[in-house]
Amino acid sequence: MVTKQKQLFRKPISQLSIILVISIPLTMGIVTWYRWSRSGLTSTLEPPIIPTSSLGITTVAALGRLEPQGDVIRLSAANSQGALRVAKLLVNQGDWVSEGQVVAILDNYYTRLAALEKAKKQVLVAQANVNRVTAGAKAGDISAQEARIAGLEAELMGEVSAQEARIARLKVELRNADTENQRYQQLYQEGAISASNSETKQLRVDTVRQQLNEAKAAFKQTVETLKKQLQEAKAKLQSITEVRPTDVQAAQTDVESAIASVKQAEADWDLTSVRSPIHGQVLKVNTRPGEIISNTGIIELGRTQQMYVVAEVYETDIQKVRLGQSAVITSNAFAGELRGKVTDIGLQVNRQNIFDLNPQADTDHKVVDVKIRLDHPPNHQQVSTLTDLQVQVLIYI
Repeated sequence: MVTKQKQLFRKPISQLSIILVISIPLTMGIVTWYRWSRSGLTSTLEPPIIPTSSLGITTVAALGRLEPQGDVIRLSAANSQGALRVAKLLVNQGDWVSEGQVVAILDNYYTRLAALEKAKKQVLVAQANVNRVTAGAKAGDISAQEARIAGLEAELMGEVSAQEARIARLKVELRNADTENQRYQQLYQEGAISASNSETKQLRVDTVRQQLNEAKAAFKQTVETLKKQLQEAKAKLQSITEVRPTDVQAAQTDVESAIASVKQAEADWDLTSVRSPIHGQVLKVNTRPGEIISNTGIIELGRTQQMYVVAEVYETDIQKVRLGQSAVITSNAFAGELRGKVTDIGLQVNRQNIFDLNPQADTDHKVVDVKIRLDHPPNHQQVSTLTDLQVQVLIYI
């Protein structure tokens, strides 16, 4: 009985010892792994601050972006606030354009062209007027005016002769009537004739005298009228044959004004053709034919034949950066690395615009823009199409 109890007691003890032997190392391993993972996470979130002098740092790291030489140019119309539309677009994305090349035509092109043609015709009209004023009146006009003067002179002479003859005749009649009247008045005084006969002769004298006075008045009026017409005709002849400097100057002023209108019309018409200000590449088309030009402009241009990197260097590191320092640029968007040299260091401290993909990274940094001119790598053509690409920059100090 005792032996059997001992056997029963030994069997549970053996099983317990086995469980303890297995569980104790496993528990210690779990605890060790937990402490190690917590230690690693803490070191990841809060890296220890190590003095740079002890590490011998020879580079400055920064985030940057690719851009063409001279930045990206957003090309628009001169007065797009007038709701202008693009009538024709002469380039596509990726095309190369030369300086001064027409890349787009606006919808007011033909309206401005018609205004220009009208202004040019006004110049021709004004110039013809100058020629007319300078040459004086036409030969036919002068001859006609001279003929009118001759006619007025002949008319005056004829009227004078006719009126003078009439006056002379009336004077003779008056003299004869007066003589006869005096004789009849004498006979009436002597009682040889009646009073009615005497009055008839007196009436005849009065009538002829009145006719003579009227003839003299008509003669005076006719002569004055014809002389006035003759003077006016002679003055007109002088005016049409004389070339006055003031008339020529006024006509020439009209020509100059018309020429100025042509220049203004040419300038307005030229604004309807949008030209490229640089020799570069079309990076993006923002406005298609028929669309109103918005604030984004018509197209975006860049000198992609020479690319730059704009690196945002922390303000604490900017004092280490110098012109001419070499830099290495990398990105997941292209193979290998790019090289270049620092060509410009900004003069302003700005807020950081380019951020790391790490969501736990600090974004409240102050940076200074540093421009790096890229060397021409074998894959330059690939890089030139990556404007605004985010890159990593190492500047060797």
